[in-house]
Amino acid sequence: MFDYYFFDLDGTLTDPAQGITNSFIHAIKYFGLEVPSYEKLCTFIGPPLVATFQKEFGFDDEKCMEGVKKYREYFAQKGIFENKVYEGIEDLLVQLREKGKHLVVATSKPEEYSVKILEHFKLAEYFDYICGSNMDETRSKKEEVIEYALGKCGIGAGGETDSVTCSEKSKVLMIGDREHDIIGAKKNGIKSCGVLYGYGSRKELEAAGAEYIIEAVGGLLEL
Repeated sequence: MFDYYFFDLDGTLTDPAQGITNSFIHAIKYFGLEVPSYEKLCTFIGPPLVATFQKEFGFDDEKCMEGVKKYREYFAQKGIFENKVYEGIEDLLVQLREKGKHLVVATSKPEEYSVKILEHFKLAEYFDYICGSNMDETRSKKEEVIEYALGKCGIGAGGETDSVTCSEKSKVLMIGDREHDIIGAKKNGIKSCGVLYGYGSRKELEAAGAEYIIEAVGGLLEL
């Protein structure tokens, strides 16, 4: 059905809860704010950092960038590897590659960090491209990252092109755990699959308009 599979990173390929929540705690304490519950902190997994600081704490642009800087103080040193691969993910990637599928990471996490994480867990070799945001928080919206990834694959207008070509966006599926993945896919004219083992709810994914929703990693291979 699909030839290209775009994967979100956090909450889809790996469970980053410990590293991300600890990084937010580090930043929140710097500003002297009350640290939310662990359950609330987990809702911050997925969206771009700036969007979270704006929405959850009412920061202006300048304060948001300061928050991102403090978050990364912890994340770059410790949080980046306070992470684990979901059970079954590597087997899924192996089987998809054996079937001749093209695999791409499309994440709002900075590309530099994403490459390090996937190399650390020895998953980088399965992907044609690892696409993320820039360190200055540009290209951090999911629709921007997906557009960038499509361009890298030679799909659609604009972006980089190479020997990998495909004329139909109908051959691309975006897989992620939050509404941002689903909405970003729709804005780029591709289908999406929401996963319930991450940090989004069925209600969130259905409301965003996911074409498919699966409960476990095994469901992805069945799809």
